[in-house]
Amino acid sequence: MPRYETLTPEQMTPEQRQVVDNVIAGPRGSATRGPFMAWLPSPKFADLAQALGAQTRFGSSLPAKHYEIAILMVAQQWRAQFEWYAHARLARDAGISQGIIDAIHRGEKPKTMDSQEEAIWQFARELLQTQRVSEPTFARAKQLFGQNGVVDLVGVMGYYTLVSMTLNTFQVPLPEGEKLPFEE
Repeated sequence: MPRYETLTPEQMTPEQRQVVDNVIAGPRGSATRGPFMAWLPSPKFADLAQALGAQTRFGSSLPAKHYEIAILMVAQQWRAQFEWYAHARLARDAGISQGIIDAIHRGEKPKTMDSQEEAIWQFARELLQTQRVSEPTFARAKQLFGQNGVVDLVGVMGYYTLVSMTLNTFQVPLPEGEKLPFEE
């Protein structure tokens, strides 16, 4: 049972309605899934957060294949049920192999990755496990993706950490009939 109330448009304040309109008008097209309803009681926060999310995902210098690996790493770290549910499919759609997705789900290093996928995986693993990134890992990411790409990688991981924390705190449910990706 979610720990937030899903508001109808008639129940929303003008500020809350504006947030929903902004999400719907943006690249997501829907505000009824994920963290948006949980954030709505704080409309200024919700609007800033949804705009940051749109930038980190849809305005990134990284291709979807790369930022989806980072999002899966964050979802696995937080065992964020809804996040994994949503982004495992998006990762497949972005061209990430099922073997990579399954290994990340298990918390393991995937056996076969190209050099860019491996650089993203290594960067995300270090940052999530040690809260730091080693000099060799940083240098490799910067060489492959540029300084802008490294900023975008940290940004997507930070945003999806916020999302995962929100989803877990407010117990955002999966659509009816969907199986939880992680054992509870």
